[in-house]
Amino acid sequence: MKKLISLLLALLVLACAIPAMAEEADVVIVGAGGAGLSAALEAAAQGAEKVIVLEMTAKTGGALNYTSGSMSAAGTIIQKEDGIEDTVDSYVADIINNGDDFGGQPNEALIRTYANEAAQVFDWLYESGLKDCKFSADRATGARAVFAPEHALYSIQRTYKASPKDPANYKSAAHEVLDTLVKADGRIEVKLNTKAVSLKANDKGQVLTVVAEDGTAYTAKKAVIMATGGYSSNGKLMAEFVPYGGYYLAGGAAGADGYGLRMMQEVGAGLTAMDAIPTFPMGLVSKDNPKTGSIASTYTWKTGGIVVNQNGERFCNETEANPSIREVALEEQPNAVQYDIFTDKIVEDLRANNGAYFYDAYFADETMRGYHVVESAATLEELAAKIGVPAENLLKTVEAYNAAVEAGASDEFGRLYDGTVNSYNFCTNKIEGDKFYAIRLHALCVMTLGGVTANTDMQVLDETGNAIPGLYAAGETVGGIWGKFVSGGTGVMGPIVFGKIAARHAMANEPAEGYAVKAAANLLDEALFVKESAVGELFDMSAALSDGEYTATVDGQEGPMTVKTVIEGGRIAAVEVVENHETPALAAGALEQIPQAIVEANNASVDAVAGATLTSGRIMKAVAECLAAAAK
Repeated sequence: MKKLISLLLALLVLACAIPAMAEEADVVIVGAGGAGLSAALEAAAQGAEKVIVLEMTAKTGGALNYTSGSMSAAGTIIQKEDGIEDTVDSYVADIINNGDDFGGQPNEALIRTYANEAAQVFDWLYESGLKDCKFSADRATGARAVFAPEHALYSIQRTYKASPKDPANYKSAAHEVLDTLVKADGRIEVKLNTKAVSLKANDKGQVLTVVAEDGTAYTAKKAVIMATGGYSSNGKLMAEFVPYGGYYLAGGAAGADGYGLRMMQEVGAGLTAMDAIPTFPMGLVSKDNPKTGSIASTYTWKTGGIVVNQNGERFCNETEANPSIREVALEEQPNAVQYDIFTDKIVEDLRANNGAYFYDAYFADETMRGYHVVESAATLEELAAKIGVPAENLLKTVEAYNAAVEAGASDEFGRLYDGTVNSYNFCTNKIEGDKFYAIRLHALCVMTLGGVTANTDMQVLDETGNAIPGLYAAGETVGGIWGKFVSGGTGVMGPIVFGKIAARHAMANEPAEGYAVKAAANLLDEALFVKESAVGELFDMSAALSDGEYTATVDGQEGPMTVKTVIEGGRIAAVEVVENHETPALAAGALEQIPQAIVEANNASVDAVAGATLTSGRIMKAVAECLAAAAK
């Protein structure tokens, strides 16, 4: 026994003597989204010999993997080619006008800092590869500077919608350009599947070290730049700041849990505007995960449909041109849920007016991605029972609406029935006929606007407004820039511009000494970041996974499907469909997209590919079996 104890003690001493793994660089960046990639490129351009970028997922891009990537800027190459005159002052005014709705407090200094550089950065992206992409253009004029109706409209055309050249690997053209530039720069090292868990200050009070989940310490000579995104996928955190935040569907990056904010709080960072959480009133819940979703409006209200809450009551002017008003109205409803109510005639008129793109793509028949939320009935009473709203209330609501249509004036919500035709109102129909429909939609959150406080150099500030030496931030993790609502294109351009600004100042300045580092007084509770398995998930991802390669075989369409799953660092690093006997024409999308989606989400449960739901489900089931084997 004494020999055993002596041996254990010797091993303990030896273990303590082995130094933790460590790496050094001029700049260490956490997060490889638009802000992180941009910051890495700028740091290298400003003389950094080595830049390390830590990315917790298996792919760069962050939120750019979930957006088509509209961009905006004033005074760009494209506007000049289109003959459109624009100014930074006009751009700033429009952003502030949009962001100050419903009590939002845009930061003019940060917005102007952004707007002053946005055109230059856009032109840099353009010359670096965007110019070779296809741009959406105005049908009448052919101009590539356009208006973007998915957001409040700018006073002038300054939105740019470029398609990536490699759509199989990139959803956003900006991501494609940035990623290509980073891969070509030998000074930049991107470490995928590497999760940062804490920040450390040295004895001079400089925050220059990032500690990863595996214990490796990454220390910077000049600065740490946090580009960890927002918290749109953390319902528990959103619920801390807005009443129904816990019910919002997550439509962005699975890793957008806000933990980077807590990391910065641990070294003193202050938070601001955490209740600035914009949503879209058109969230289609995922078939396999009730906590996630995507944009998919029916737009049936354009030809006479209405929207009701879970009490069976209308709550807004469905044809309101300002989307912010409709967004906030839904956020304030029970569970942030609405039902689009309509009839066959309303759909016919929607198609006749070329407005049925979303409806036909998502809801028209059982092969569509959103068909699982479509309910139909011969009577309103039957429809009410199917969607779980009080029949008496729904009948009363429809009766009042139909009466307003007959009167031909307006109702208490300001909706007009006088025959006015515009892009939000093609024609008016009563809710009547032989068949009634309801489609359940939710408030969908794809980004958040709260985060740490920062100055115009992108230095992170503590709770008293002092800069924390060595610590910078950029992108969605910085709060209080845009106000309550983000303006079109700034969700992409903002992080890219501020990433460059952060890196430029980090390289130009030495971190101060003598700062007393301490945690913020309102440190976010650790429990807010403990992930819970969602109802319907195929595997509980909180389980510990052993590294290795695992295979599983499930029943396929015309024969077995075999899937290989690779676990590295306790995360899903790769998924490969080794064998399948699916019908190629139907299964191609799922075979291509589902493995990548599983890796990005680090979860076996992801959205099925429309038209290939069975193949999607087989791949996910096989991966879940692999994960179960890895957890034993």
